Amino acid sequence: MRILLIEDDLQICEVTKRYFESKGAEIVVVSNGADALAVVDGGLEGYSLVLLDIMLPGADGFSVCRSIRRRSDIPVIFLTARGLEEDILHGYELGCDDYIVKPFLLSALYAKCSAMIKRSEGISDSVISCGAITLDTYKLVCCVDGAEVELTPKEFAVLSYLMKHQGWVVSRDMLLNSAWEQDFFGVDRVVDNTVKRLRKKLGDAGSQIHTVIGRGYRLTES
Repeated sequence: MRILLIEDDLQICEVTKRYFESKGAEIVVVSNGADALAVVDGGLEGYSLVLLDIMLPGADGFSVCRSIRRRSDIPVIFLTARGLEEDILHGYELGCDDYIVKPFLLSALYAKCSAMIKRSEGISDSVISCGAITLDTYKLVCCVDGAEVELTPKEFAVLSYLMKHQGWVVSRDMLLNSAWEQDFFGVDRVVDNTVKRLRKKLGDAGSQIHTVIGRGYRLTES
């Protein structure tokens, strides 16, 4: 996720950049409209989304948005203190995807950006990640550090349940109910053996599955 932040308020730039980078995103800051137009003219292929203020020195955000839309369909979110209805409507008329009035919650802004980028790039919510492990529950593919790992259907089902509930303590009964048929009258041992095989196949990432004595298992990022 690489985001172009066009904003002249240095404090907003600093806190937004720090928060987004703590989540693994990259933020490129441009602090005036003239420089923003130059970046747009150079192409936006390397960016996932644009956060755009309106009141900028050099050229206003509306002009920048107009220039962006002549060249790209990249998601654009206005981030501005101008909350008048006419400004909001004008922003949407120019082709912005969302319009957020300051002040705003960084957590909500990040969530909105992430969701918008996923939609624009066609990234499916079927992809789940935890530490070194990535699982695509639609394609039924498991990868560790980018390398595919072959799992049996039951191993995949157990790992999928743990991934969807990462950080939680998951009981053996919960895993039995999720991975085996409802009429399967199994014992805890079948779950333990499956987890044992799963850990072995995951290699070093197998240590992410922790045994919680007397309760079940917990999947964590490390």
